[in-house]
Amino acid sequence: MARPLSEIAKALKGRIVGDAGLQIEGISALETAKAGELSFVADKKNEKKAAVSGASALIVRAALEGLEKTFLVVDNPYFAFAQAMVLFYPPKTYPSGVDSSAVLGTGVDIGKRASVGQLAIIENNVKIGERARIGAGVFVGEGSIIGDDTLIHPNVTIREGVKIGARVIVHSGTVIGSDGFGFAPDQGRYHKIPQVGGVIIEDDVELGSNVSVDRGALGDTVIGRGTKVDNLVQIGHNVVIGNDTILVAQVGISGSVKIGHHATLAGQVGVAGHLTIGDHVVLGGKSGVTKDIPSGSGMTGFPPIPHKDWLRAQAVFRHLPEMKNQVKNLNEKIAQLENEMSKLKNRENA
Repeated sequence: MARPLSEIAKALKGRIVGDAGLQIEGISALETAKAGELSFVADKKNEKKAAVSGASALIVRAALEGLEKTFLVVDNPYFAFAQAMVLFYPPKTYPSGVDSSAVLGTGVDIGKRASVGQLAIIENNVKIGERARIGAGVFVGEGSIIGDDTLIHPNVTIREGVKIGARVIVHSGTVIGSDGFGFAPDQGRYHKIPQVGGVIIEDDVELGSNVSVDRGALGDTVIGRGTKVDNLVQIGHNVVIGNDTILVAQVGISGSVKIGHHATLAGQVGVAGHLTIGDHVVLGGKSGVTKDIPSGSGMTGFPPIPHKDWLRAQAVFRHLPEMKNQVKNLNEKIAQLENEMSKLKNRENA
C-alpha cells in the first residue's frame, strides 16, 4: 500500500527536501529501485549509485547536490531505512492461544495474548510471557522462563532451566541450554562432568539459526542485553557476554570466556577458553584468540595483532616468493664478495 512521503518523514523524524506529496509504493536497494520507491544512501561510496538509481526518494544525511530527486534528511540513514522497512513490512502477528496439537505439562503459565504453535512441547512449570510466540515444533524444557513479546521460531530447542528475557528473537534450529563440553580424563578415558548450571538470555537479544548456547557447568552462561548473534555460532559453557555485542557467523567461543559490551567478533573468530575480551573490541574475520584482549583494541590474525599491522603484513605476504629470490641472490653475491676478499688478503699475506 502506497504511503505519502510526509507520513514516512513524520514517523522517521526526518525533513523532506523536494516533493513532500510524493507517494511511496515500496522500498528497495539503490541498484534495483524503481519510480515510486524509496531507498537510502548511508555513506559517500554509495553516492555514485544514487546518481543512477531509479528511486524517487532517498533517505540521506544531507541532500546530494546536483541530483534531481526528493530527499528525506535524517541523522542516521541506515537506522531510518530500518524504521521505514518496519512501516512497509510490519512484524507478523499470530493468533493468541494454544494450538490443539501442542503438548503442555503441569503448572505451565501462559501470559495474555501469547501464542503456542502446532506440535510444540512445553514441559512442567514453564512460564511464557505476554504476547510471546512459541512456534511450531518448539521444545521448552522444565522450569524455563520466556519473557514478554519474545518470538521463538519453529523447531527451536530450549532446555530445562533457561531464562529468556523480553523481546528476544530466536531463529529456527537453535539450541539453548545444551550440555557444555566438560569431560574429566582418567586412565586414558574421558568421563562426563554433569552440567548443572543454566542459561540467561537478557532482553532484546537475537540469536540466528543453528546457534548453540551451552548451559553452565556450575553457574550460568549469560548473553547480555541487546547482543546480536549470527547463524552457526557456538557459545560454550559459562561464557558471559556483555550488552550490545555482535557475534558474526561461525564464531566459536570456548568455555568461561568473558566478552565485554559493544564488542564485535567477525566471521569465524575462535576464542580459547578462560580468556577476557574487553569492551569495544573489534576482532577481524578468522582471528584465533589465544590471550586476553584489552578494551578498545582492533585486532586481526592468529594470534591477533593490531589490525593496521596485520594489513601491512598481508601487503608484504604476496611478495614473499619474490623477496625470497632476492635474499637468495644477495646471499650469493655476498658469498662471492667474501670469497674475493679472502683471496685478496691471501695475496697480501703471501
